[in-house]
Amino acid sequence: MKPLALPRAGARQRGATIVEFGLIAGVFFTLLIGIAEFSRVLFYWNTAAEVTRLGARMAVVCDSGDAVIKTRMRNLLPLLQNSNISVAYEPSGCDSDPATARSSCQSVTVSVANVTVATVIPLVPLNLGMPPFTTTMTRESMQTSTGGTVCS
Repeated sequence: MKPLALPRAGARQRGATIVEFGLIAGVFFTLLIGIAEFSRVLFYWNTAAEVTRLGARMAVVCDSGDAVIKTRMRNLLPLLQNSNISVAYEPSGCDSDPATARSSCQSVTVSVANVTVATVIPLVPLNLGMPPFTTTMTRESMQTSTGGTVCS
C-alpha cells in the first residue's frame, strides 16, 4: 500500500493569482477609464474657452457677422449649438448697419453657456455641465482694413 501523499504548498495556491488579478484589475481599469473621461471633459472645457476667444477675435478683426462667427466656432467645437453662443456688441445696436459698424462699435463680447458634455463611462452615464465662458475684446482695428488668414 502506498502512503498518502500530502499536497504541495504551491498546489493549494493554484488560481489565487487569477482571483487577485481580477479584483485589482477591476479597480485599476475603472480608475483608468475615469481619468481618461475626466481628461476628455477638461479638453472640451479648454476648447470652449479657446472658441470664445476665436469668436471675439473674428468679431474684432474681421467684417464677419454673427452667423459666420457662430459657424466657425461650431466647426471647432461641434458640441455647440447656435443657441449656446452669444455675440454682443457695445454700444448696443452698433452692428445693425455694416457700413458704419467699424467706426461705431467699441467692443464685442462672445459667450458660450448652457453646454453639457455626456460621458461614455460604462454603466454610469453622466451629463456634466460646462461653466459659462466669456471673452470681451475692444475693437482696436476699427479704422483699418481687415482681411488675412484669421478672416477666412
